Parts: sequence; C-alpha cells; structure tokens
Amino acid sequence: MRPAIIRKPAEQSVTPNWDDSAAARAAFSWQAQAGELCGLPGGGLNLAYEAVDRHAQGRRRQHVALRLLDRNGGRCDISYARLSSLSNRFANVLKGLGVQPGERLFVLCGRGLELYLGVLGGLKLGCVVCPLFSAFGPEPIETRLRIGEGSVLLTSEALYRRKVAGIRERLPQLRQVLLYEDNGGAVDTPPGTLSLAQLLAEASDDFAITPTTADTPALLHFTSGTTGTPKGALHVHGAALTHLVTGKYALDLHPDDIYWCSADPGWVTGTSYGILAPLLLGVTSVVDSGEFDAERWYSILETQGVSVWYTAPTAIRMLMKAGAELARRHRFPRLRFIASVGEPLNPEAVWWGQDVLGLPIHDNWWQTETGGIMLANTLAMPIKPGSMGKPLPGVEAAIVSRDEQGGLILLGDETVGELALKQPWPALFRGYLGQEERYRRCFVGDWYLSGDLARRDADGYYWFVGRSDDVIKSAGHLIGPFEVESALLEHPAVAEAAVIGLPDALLGETVKAFVSLKSGIEPSAALHDELLGHGRKRLGAAVAPKALAFLPDLPRTRSGKLMRRLLKARELGLPEGDTSTLENPR
Repeated sequence: MRPAIIRKPAEQSVTPNWDDSAAARAAFSWQAQAGELCGLPGGGLNLAYEAVDRHAQGRRRQHVALRLLDRNGGRCDISYARLSSLSNRFANVLKGLGVQPGERLFVLCGRGLELYLGVLGGLKLGCVVCPLFSAFGPEPIETRLRIGEGSVLLTSEALYRRKVAGIRERLPQLRQVLLYEDNGGAVDTPPGTLSLAQLLAEASDDFAITPTTADTPALLHFTSGTTGTPKGALHVHGAALTHLVTGKYALDLHPDDIYWCSADPGWVTGTSYGILAPLLLGVTSVVDSGEFDAERWYSILETQGVSVWYTAPTAIRMLMKAGAELARRHRFPRLRFIASVGEPLNPEAVWWGQDVLGLPIHDNWWQTETGGIMLANTLAMPIKPGSMGKPLPGVEAAIVSRDEQGGLILLGDETVGELALKQPWPALFRGYLGQEERYRRCFVGDWYLSGDLARRDADGYYWFVGRSDDVIKSAGHLIGPFEVESALLEHPAVAEAAVIGLPDALLGETVKAFVSLKSGIEPSAALHDELLGHGRKRLGAAVAPKALAFLPDLPRTRSGKLMRRLLKARELGLPEGDTSTLENPR
C-alpha cells in the first residue's frame, strides 16, 4: 500500500484557495461567503445573473467565458458580454412565445452554444431548466419529459427527428419545440416546431431578468443508476452559493484558469461544474463537442492550456487502458490540478495520475441530491488514495446508524455506517417530483441520509464502502465492493472490476468478481486462477472473491457509475429494472 501523496508548496503554481486549517474551518460561514454574490439589482437572486451578467457588466466583460471546440478542430471563443446578450435573446424568445416563469424547459442538446443559451436564458426567465443527455433514446426522454411536465423543449433538428418526433403525440403538455441545425445552417422545421435561429435573430439583446429568490426552483436533475422510475430532484437559485464556494475550495479555480469539465451537462456534474461553477467564478471553460478519444483529450489538455481538469473515473480508466506512452507524447505545462467524481476513484488511478501525468487525481464525493461537492481531497491537503477526502467548509458530515426507534446514532472512527450530512446548505435539493414520501425518508431530524456506506479514519478522511444495497454480507462480514475492486485493479492485467454478492446457503452471500482486461491481454484459465489468488493475498480468504468471470466491458450508466445491481440481476435471472441510462446495454 503506497503512502499518502503530499503536494509540496514548490510544486503548486498558485496559492490554494483553501488552507484546510482548523482556524479556517472555524471561521467559515455561508453567510459571509454570500457576500461574493451580487444579487439582482432590484433584490433577489438568480443563477444566470450571478454566472454571466454580473461579469458582463464589470471588468471581465471581454474575458472568454466559453471556448467552444467543434469535432473538426475549429474553435470559437464567447466572451461574458456576448454570452449575456445571447442568453438575453433566448430569454426574450421564450417570453415572446408566452412561456411563463416556473414552466419546465427541457434542453436536449449536444455540447455547444445552444445548450448554454438554453440553460442560462431559461434561468433568466425563471423557468425550471432540465438538461437532458443527448445520447438518451426516445424512451428515457419521454419518461423525463412526462415526469417533469416539460412544456418547452430545445433540441437540434437531428435529435428531434431521431428521438422526439415519434413520441411527440404522447406528450400533450409539450407545447413548444425549438430547433437548431448542428452545423449552424438553416433548419427544416417539421410541423409543430420553430426555428431557434430565426427567433434569436428577431429577439432583443436586452432582457429584464424575472425576479427570483434563493428559494425559487431553478433546476431539475434526474438521478440515474437505480431501479424503477427515475427520480427528479428539484434545486433552487440559492444553489449558486454552493457552486461558487466548492468551485473555489474543491476545484481551486482562480480567475485566470482555463478549466475543462468533461462531464456532459445532461448529468448534474456537467451542469453544476461544467456550466455554473466556472461561470460564477469568471473563468474560461473549454467545451468539447466531440466524444471520448484518448488522443483528442490529451491534445485538448495540451493545445488549450487547460490548468484545471474535472473528469470521471471511467474516463481516467479509459486513458489508463490506452497506455502511458500515448500520454507521454504530450506536454501539459499549465495543468496544475485534476479532480474526479462520479464514483469512488480507485487508488491505482490516483497513482497513475501522479506517475504518468505528473499530478495526482483528487477524488471528491457528492450526489445529485446534494447539488454540489460535499467531501473532497483538496489541493492544500495530503491525498489518501482511495479516500473521498474530508468535508468541505460549511459541510458537517457523520457516520451514523439507526436505533430501534428510527433515530440516529453517531458512530466513531473506523466504524462502517451510513454517510450523513447535517442540513442545511444552499444546494440541498428541495424535493423529488411527485414523490414526497420518498423525499421525507431521506431525512432524520437535521440529517440528510445519503444511502452510501462509509467509514471515517482517525485523520478525518472518509472512505467509501458501497451503496447500502451493494454491500455484501458474508459469514458475518460486511464487504464493501469498492475495497475488493480496488485490490483487483492493482493487478497489471485488470482494466476494470466490479463485484457482487451471490446467495449462499452457508455463508449468506459469497463474492463474485467481474473483470475487464487491459488491451492486448486475453482471458485464460491461468489468469483466472492468478486473479483469485491475488485477491486472497491482498484481502484474505474471508473477503476475497470466490468466483470470477471475464467481460469485455462492464455495465455503466452514461455518467460513469458501475451498475452492480444489473450484473446481479443478470447473474440471478432477475428483472433488470430501469436501464435507460446505460452506456452499453448488453
């Protein structure tokens, strides 16, 4: 086991925004941080105003807000002033169509300018905006539009024809559909649709933002990777404060950074930290319209001078699979900070970043429901590879269990329990659409219960054990999948691993592992036995997998989460449940 990684001051090109001292934590208050937000001129708070207009009206008006990269190598820079006027136009388009504040605007777009105009213009009008992942098929799009009661949809002509036209008649509440052409050309508008380009050309650059407050609904995010119907989590304009603070302290964003969040805004990470947090802090965001390609990604980091990069464990493992030699053909002199989220980051990936990219990868933890990063390995603290880090300032975390009356017991260090957060904080979600009872079950007294099992060590670092329904109970042991998967990933042949518990008459459950191998390595009986032996050596016989199978790819959601419950359903012949968010259905 390698030691913690300590970043020495000489290795840091800028002074970290957060010093992680006891005094700094004690001095922090959300109220004091709120002073960094301007508020609407007439009173109130609006996410889009804080993210764009306050910069457009000040010294950073000509600073680049978005650096748009197309799939063919083209680049277009959009200043804060230009982004303000264009999002004003989109807000005027909506208003001219009779769209009212509070209506649900769904944005089904690729990673391009229209996506940003939809989100920001919708927020300016006071709509509840829901970005959708453009790779969704018709069924998950229909489900979300129906649950969310979407009345307006912004999408491209191609996406509309492929994914929406066939379900339109089943969505009577969808009144307006705005279409654009991906290549910027004239759009052919099918019946019941309107041309975005034409409406924008006719709209004014001036718009009086609808009065909203910190408690006004702003964003709707659907959870992924669960059984049953997706849950729509509702967030408010006050979340701006969490995005701003966590962008500073967890991602260490500074005004002159070139920042790249590779998450699609169809997921909460891509909205909170791909759109809002960098704009709130006035930095330049790289927006790549292309799909994952290791060579392309390394080229973006190099040619665009990216200084802060926020990505996902799945992408990191895909880069690892592509090999260190490819990475070493490139130079990243400006890159100073890499962070990851989506699921726990295995220790080997943290060390790969240090060894290959010259920087460790800083894992952090949060959920759709929390709205923003809650725990993180920040720049100013030693990284314990495999740890989620410590609670950020303003966040109080605990490991808890329930007593017989349903109350909570606070557990001590090195004890596995449920990760809980003390409310409130500005980005905490305000409800699940149409599921009030399910929402209430998330809380006991002042505590939000995450559903994740974890432990805290003596230094205050938190360690992910597993989702409560993923933890394996074998012969009296509670076995966290993440620990077993991390041990398997230490083997040089393994690219990805997932483990599940299978029923056993004697032990209750036994551990079975599913492994995807690195490029060029073929499955064999000898490798099968070698991996089982490696697991026993690293974990002990009680915890190590008893069975192992090779798979070319592991099932994941498009946001990067391992679908262990799907592996278990397939192994036991059970219903697979909601698979609308799967990246690779079979």
